[in-house]
Amino acid sequence: MAISQRLQMRQGQSLVMTPQLQQAIKLLQLSNIELAEYVEAEIEKNPLIQKGDGSEDNSPKTEAVESNSATELDLGAGEAQNNLDAPREDAFEADSPSEQVQPDGASGPSASVDWSGTGKGGSSSGGGDDYDFESNLCEEVTLRSHLEDQLKMSGLQGVDQFVAQRLIDELDEVGYMRTEPAEIAETLGTDIAHIERVLGVCQGFEPTGVFAKSLEDCLAIQLKEKNRFDPAMAAMLDNLQMIAKGNLKGLAEICGVDREDLSDMLTELRDLSPRPAAGYAGDAAPTVVPDVFVREMSNGMFAVELNSDTLPKVLLDRTYYAEVNNVTRTEDEKEFVSECHANANWLIKSLDQRARTILKVSQEIIRQQDGFFVRGVQALRPLNLKAVADAVDMHESTISRVTSNKFMSTPRGVFELKYFFSASIPAIRGGEAHSAEAVRYRIKAMIDDEASDAVLSDDQIVERLRAHGIDIARRTVAKYRESLRIPSSVERRRILARSA
Repeated sequence: MAISQRLQMRQGQSLVMTPQLQQAIKLLQLSNIELAEYVEAEIEKNPLIQKGDGSEDNSPKTEAVESNSATELDLGAGEAQNNLDAPREDAFEADSPSEQVQPDGASGPSASVDWSGTGKGGSSSGGGDDYDFESNLCEEVTLRSHLEDQLKMSGLQGVDQFVAQRLIDELDEVGYMRTEPAEIAETLGTDIAHIERVLGVCQGFEPTGVFAKSLEDCLAIQLKEKNRFDPAMAAMLDNLQMIAKGNLKGLAEICGVDREDLSDMLTELRDLSPRPAAGYAGDAAPTVVPDVFVREMSNGMFAVELNSDTLPKVLLDRTYYAEVNNVTRTEDEKEFVSECHANANWLIKSLDQRARTILKVSQEIIRQQDGFFVRGVQALRPLNLKAVADAVDMHESTISRVTSNKFMSTPRGVFELKYFFSASIPAIRGGEAHSAEAVRYRIKAMIDDEASDAVLSDDQIVERLRAHGIDIARRTVAKYRESLRIPSSVERRRILARSA
């Protein structure tokens, strides 16, 4: 076979992510703090970008909306000052990992996408001059991230998961929960028993002692795990101040033990940790500033608006651009000025579209979860990214970016947008899906009503639920039952037989 050179033409299609599109996607996933830092850096690099002084008429318009109404937004000094068309909403939709990037200075779509969010272009694992291997070698685990990882595996779903996430938010730097359950119950629109039940599950997380209400409670949780919490230990925890005063004789009398036993108890107490969060990195995140405000109006409708204080006000300095453009001589100078002008334009457009996208997604979340704002946490509906994405005509990955690190201030508190997404149980014959929490409570009600001679097995519970149009697997029933701390049918029969 002869070896020869040949020219061939091939036609194909590929999606090229331009640097501007990468910037738009990156801006969408930034928090308001990160966005402000990014804009400041761009102002330092680009002499044509000017920070607005807030005097422009660029505040968002807010309409009263009822569930599925739309709130229009007239945003941005960029639109008011430069009459720029905002990028299309589908500009954020280039999300396939197989897409190619055409970075600055590249002649073809050959570079890889920077999916890491570092904004340095190319692969995040590359070894360029800016790559710091040591800083990427490992990441310190914070108490919050450690607890959230355990929450995902705890079996808590739906409303319970929502409550547990709120309890994690209430923890202080030591790992204690100082907020009273009654206060959380009132805020979320549920009862104290519900909060206490979820709190009991959370107190089983590692490190032991987390979610305690006080030092005594923290030590008691650790002693219970070691099976060393008895009346003598309980009496000691109730009188810890006597240890500080050195009144060991009086403490021994109160605990009903001799000096030798008291010494052993004190040794056990010293082995416990009064600060459950001591071994974890502190959260570096500042105080949460909401991106969206939701307020209920007197007519029962909701007003949704962006927090204008968190929106960077950016202008294109056209006067300076005209002056500089007139004195450029070399091709490099002209290219630099032209590039600065294009980058300024796109930054303004991207900021405008980012705000519109956040508001649009927030409106849909309010429409889907309006019951929560009226009746409380028990009215949360099953919701996933796809449902919101279909409603607002965007990609699921876009919704994921919008709902991460974005917070909503509501009459019931401040929540991250992703909190409003919960699991659902499908219905038989295509009916309306059921909330996982609603199914969980139905299982609990069935077991509470069972007779001593007719204890329901998990298979029988599945049959009854399917008779009500709920399509659920046996292992799911078992998981929900265990999350409610309900014994198996065999154990319940034994308990009922002993009590009879």
